[in-house]
Amino acid sequence: MTHKHNLLLSLITVMSILASTEAKGARTSESEREGGVPRLVVNILIDQLRTDYLEAFAPLYGVDGLQRLLNEGRVYTQAEYPLAHPDRASAAATVATGTSAADHGIVAWRWMNRETLRPMVSVQDFNVRGRYTVERFSPRWLNVSTIGDELKVATSGKAQVVAIAPDADAAIFSAGHAADQVIWLDDNTGNWASSSYYGDFPKWAEHRNVYQNIEVRLKTKVWQPLNEQVGSFSYFLTGKHHKSFSHDFRGNDRFRSFKTSALVNDEVTAAAIAALHGTSIGQDLTTDYLSVTLYAGTHRHRPASECALELQDTYARLDRAIAQIVAMTEQKVGRGNALFAVTSTGYTDEETPDLSRYRIPTGTFDMRRATGLLGMYLVAVYGQGDYIEATYGNQIYFNHRLLEERQINVSELQARAQDFLLQLAGVKDVYTAHRLLQGAWTPGISRIRGGFHQQRSGDITLQIMPGWRIVDTDHQQTKTAGESFMAFPIILYGAGIERSVITTPVTVDCIAPTLSKAMRIRAPNACGKAPLI
Repeated sequence: MTHKHNLLLSLITVMSILASTEAKGARTSESEREGGVPRLVVNILIDQLRTDYLEAFAPLYGVDGLQRLLNEGRVYTQAEYPLAHPDRASAAATVATGTSAADHGIVAWRWMNRETLRPMVSVQDFNVRGRYTVERFSPRWLNVSTIGDELKVATSGKAQVVAIAPDADAAIFSAGHAADQVIWLDDNTGNWASSSYYGDFPKWAEHRNVYQNIEVRLKTKVWQPLNEQVGSFSYFLTGKHHKSFSHDFRGNDRFRSFKTSALVNDEVTAAAIAALHGTSIGQDLTTDYLSVTLYAGTHRHRPASECALELQDTYARLDRAIAQIVAMTEQKVGRGNALFAVTSTGYTDEETPDLSRYRIPTGTFDMRRATGLLGMYLVAVYGQGDYIEATYGNQIYFNHRLLEERQINVSELQARAQDFLLQLAGVKDVYTAHRLLQGAWTPGISRIRGGFHQQRSGDITLQIMPGWRIVDTDHQQTKTAGESFMAFPIILYGAGIERSVITTPVTVDCIAPTLSKAMRIRAPNACGKAPLI
């Protein structure tokens, strides 16, 4: 009897020790997490977010969205990109990789394919199949790792990486190569779509395609001001007498139109919430990663002066979207267990007013005419031959096969072309590939270098005088040159981040190492920047 009693006491003691050890382990894990490791990192990229609009439309915000992040987060007010003239694709790649296009290779949404001499889309990949789309997209052309990739490596694949965006390039480049689920809205059907590169299509996204089908809902969907306050607020217009707006979505381009409306943020937010409910993201001790892209541009990419109220409504709905994403994330993982990073793509759709009407210096730079003159000059110097293989935008590509056959020094030819082009009206500067790769550093050349990639950029990059129109008739492109500064922020919120406002200029390639440090993983493999905190 005594023996059994002693045995029972021993078992109780062992069980108590084990329970104490388990509890201590649980407390240790929680204390480690409370010490700075978030359960979920949410990286929010807002296409064309501007500080001036962000501040001007503050009366339209609630207390749980943008105001909460600005009042309680760490706000860097002077953010910029380490590359000249970013667009949505190059911006998303830069934020995710922590480096510039010189390393990650995404110089723009489109670039000239040197092999085919035709423009190609940055996510194009004919070796994969589309899910709910005929488009074949993947991160094939992204040369380096992203935050999500490094998280997957550090956790032996256990971490979940999910990316949601209105457009494929933003979703794919924000996610990277090793992501679990990457979805975007298809331009042709309006469905949430993905690629066979990322495996099976998410069940929660399929559910939205079936039961919350965008094509069906757009038949009765009308975009009007979110509330009376939006309709009566007047930042751009003088006086109180202005016309409200009402847009429906009809015609062949209805899905593209929808993706440039404020309503797209409602749809992306609903998908993000579906992902939070439809996956186990943020539910264990392994940190997970969610990337969300929202829209703050103008409807149909029109000038802001033509759709002022629509833009105000876009920021009001953007605020609501942020509030919902933050609320649902914290509801799932607990307040303080999520880290949010918010920034902009750093550009806006250009406005093209008739400057000559106001006697502002302007002009038209015709790429076809300029390259024609350059071609005749090179024939005069080197003899008959097609030395110019192609042009795209403000870039000129030389025929390297011909130059090799004739043993013409490429850097010498580039220098001659540079000297010739500098004499043309409207040319501010000419950057040769040799100058960008090996030339001396100057204050203005750093960002040009950041946006240059040897295999994907031209041999010559022209910098046109501000206010001049660049016409590329071969590819039906027209743009207005400009160097205007656009202020936008970087906001860090949650996971123990203390409230502060920093006015010192920073670049967005600091976001990747900052989030990596918070997750206690290695920064992306081409990232050489130090963390912000």
